Amino acid sequence: MPHFGLMNTEDSFKTPVGALQRSRLHIRAGRRRLRQGKISSGILTLYDALLFAMEWHIKAPETKAAIRAEVGEDLRNDHVLYRVLVRSGVIDGRFDYEAFDRLVEKASEEEMPDYDYSELLTGIESVMTQLGVMPFDEAALPPEDPTTF
Repeated sequence: MPHFGLMNTEDSFKTPVGALQRSRLHIRAGRRRLRQGKISSGILTLYDALLFAMEWHIKAPETKAAIRAEVGEDLRNDHVLYRVLVRSGVIDGRFDYEAFDRLVEKASEEEMPDYDYSELLTGIESVMTQLGVMPFDEAALPPEDPTTF
């Protein structure tokens, strides 16, 4: 994944700062992969970015208070987490997460060289902005080695 050598992967699972860093690294790498024509890989990288952006939002002290989860909701399930974020007013819900999930499934099984990703990228960037992950200064991230996949 695009964070290889740029951050401690374990931190992305344990700390809000790590999840935010991973999300931003994957946004940058996902965009690059899409531009390079590595469409399926770019989609999968953006999916990871979105998962960690949502994780960051529910764990970060400055944002988690706004979350309105109900008893019994499993916030480790990305579909549930997305719905909770919509219900909580964090994101507007216009991004079709279920359609995105189906696209991710397809991208994990095959390369999609003719897929027009422009609308998808606009939707992902909108959600990332609503979550507070974007905008960010790419120069503040560790330098990327574009020769990595």
